[in-house]
Amino acid sequence: MNESLSQSGLKSANTSAGAPPPASPHRNATLAGRLPAILLAVLVVLLAAQWWNTQSSIKKLRAEMAQRLQSGDSINNETKVLVKSVQDSMKELQSKVAVLEGKQVEAQSQQLALEQLYQDLSKNRDDWALAEIEQVLSTASQQLQLAGNVRGALIALQNADARLSLSDKPQFITIRRSIGRDMEKLKALPMVDLTGLALRLDSVIGQIDGMPLLSDEKPALPATQPKNARRAGAAAATGSAPAANASSSPSLVMTWLNALNDKWQSLSSEMWNEVRQLIRVRTVGTPDALLLSPTQAYYARENLKLRLLNARLALLSRNESAFRSDLIAAQDTIVKYFDTRARQTQTAQALLKQVQGSDLSIEMPTLAESLNAVRNYKAKP
Repeated sequence: MNESLSQSGLKSANTSAGAPPPASPHRNATLAGRLPAILLAVLVVLLAAQWWNTQSSIKKLRAEMAQRLQSGDSINNETKVLVKSVQDSMKELQSKVAVLEGKQVEAQSQQLALEQLYQDLSKNRDDWALAEIEQVLSTASQQLQLAGNVRGALIALQNADARLSLSDKPQFITIRRSIGRDMEKLKALPMVDLTGLALRLDSVIGQIDGMPLLSDEKPALPATQPKNARRAGAAAATGSAPAANASSSPSLVMTWLNALNDKWQSLSSEMWNEVRQLIRVRTVGTPDALLLSPTQAYYARENLKLRLLNARLALLSRNESAFRSDLIAAQDTIVKYFDTRARQTQTAQALLKQVQGSDLSIEMPTLAESLNAVRNYKAKP
């Protein structure tokens, strides 16, 4: 067998060394049998490439979905933080209300003590009037320091002065002089229209649902000059010169040419205005604002309402730092998520600027001078 193999090897060597043998039918059949395998291999390679491309697209979609879910989680976390801050402010307001209730209870107890004092007093009418004035001034001083009730303090001082004016004693002149100085201090205070500011904040809160977001499909048009007015102005500007030329030139040809030029300019101007309306370029500082889902848009509006409600509570409680910070945060939210070109948004921003321009840092005076004058007079033997 080895000899036959060696002989066949020698024959093949001799054949390769010489002229190439003619292609046999067996070799052609072998090539024809390998062609389907080659095609199958090419098909497998194409399927593998398609599978790899599909997998890469799926990975990209998963990454994009994860990013959007992460942005939604961040907005939800921000909403939770805002809700928590509102809850904390409500707790603080409840504590202040509890303090006011305690002061009210104290005032009621003082009133009961005063009634008991009325029954026990056996002094003259002037001493009774001084005790009543002291109680009224003490209550007005507490309301002035806790709630900033300047009007109530003025009414209390005016009633006390009117009560003392009924007496003819010259000793009351010192008390009335002290009351007059306290009245001048209160009248010199700048008046802050808290009710008007609160109503403006309520107006802005009512407009939030109508304000368009940046993520809306069809944002509102900006508050610019109407198109008809622009056409009328352009027609008036272009039509004045041809009219003057036509009146100065007696030639009918020049009149016809000027009219044709006027028509062409108006037509081209109108076409250009229409083309400009087809394309609008909008610069957005925060791209995430364009990807808000309907649920996230609802939470964005509600967050803005909570900010403004918190600012309203801080306004009524005269907490200027919280009032300023909430207004700034609300304005940043409007700039970030809402379309500032819309008329509703511009109106809301103008109202917030007016509210923010008001000054709440007013130091309330005390009625210590009048109270000390009354107590010093009562302490005299």
